[in-house]
Amino acid sequence: MMLRVLGVFGFLIAGIGMTFWALQYSGDSEEEVARAECDLLAGPCAWNTSEGQWQVSLEPQQGAPAQHRYVLNVEAPGAPDRFLAVLRGRSMYMGEYPVPLRQQSDTRFIAEFEAPLCATGSEMVWQIDLQSGQKKLGSVSPILFFQAKT
Repeated sequence: MMLRVLGVFGFLIAGIGMTFWALQYSGDSEEEVARAECDLLAGPCAWNTSEGQWQVSLEPQQGAPAQHRYVLNVEAPGAPDRFLAVLRGRSMYMGEYPVPLRQQSDTRFIAEFEAPLCATGSEMVWQIDLQSGQKKLGSVSPILFFQAKT
């Protein structure tokens, strides 16, 4: 009798554990599937959240010596604390480069930066993640990226 009670209790605990694991796993995959990609050098990227509309654009700057200099413009529905754009290598991991965004108005932010280049290749694809301090703001945004060329 005691073994039967322990067996039922063990199956019940195992079932609950597997259910929580399955829910956690399916939640992660849905979030990644739902995110579209947006090439910032092809044009501005816009999306809506519960807070309002976002728009991000990237403008390459011409002229030597800074051939890989860019201006990032962000229109946000509010002013996040310690607003950052973090560059992360997409085609090759070359570290993470935080770029602070300066507030221009209540909803407009700007950053100027130089994209690091890989010494072994002529092209590098960078992803830009928007963050408020250490918290990523990209759960509903498209994946923002651009390709820096030599």
